[in-house]
Amino acid sequence: MSDMLGGRLGVEAYTRYTEQLWFIYRALEESAAALADDPVAGPFLSDGLFRLPALRRDLDHLHGGSAWRETLDPLPATAAYAQRIARVAAEWPGGYVAHHYTRYLGDLSGGQIIRGTAEKTWGFARKGDGVRFYVFDGIGNPAAFKREYRALLDALPTDELDKQRIIEECKRAFALNTAVFHELGARFRHTA
Repeated sequence: MSDMLGGRLGVEAYTRYTEQLWFIYRALEESAAALADDPVAGPFLSDGLFRLPALRRDLDHLHGGSAWRETLDPLPATAAYAQRIARVAAEWPGGYVAHHYTRYLGDLSGGQIIRGTAEKTWGFARKGDGVRFYVFDGIGNPAAFKREYRALLDALPTDELDKQRIIEECKRAFALNTAVFHELGARFRHTA
């Protein structure tokens, strides 16, 4: 990630990273409908966060068309990450919240650095195709949204044991995300 943020990797690495996000967010967002009425996960679901339409548009731009939809495969680390999200979404709403929090709030915050780098380094138009994933038009005030989100976390209707499990799942989500970066890094190390 530091090589990508430093502009030392080409647009190919950025494209491959964006492809991996497709699988991760597909797992998150395809699970959302089933959790909409869940008292633990439901309050966190917001249409303004959904990223798949923006990712689809970015990937169409990065690939010069929609053919990627037929041929895209996740890296092994990405597949493991997406499988974990799907599993906790089906079995444990608190675990889903851990992944939801780790991804969406991370992209609302640090993702803006990636967007700025991509715009400068590879000439993507400000808020244009190629970086739409990082543009949260449905979130009017990101700082206020993050405060409200954290208040929901503090008020989770679970017992202390489950809250500790959720914290551990957040750590697991971070580790799964890190594994994706390591695997991408290994594939692009020669170009840095």
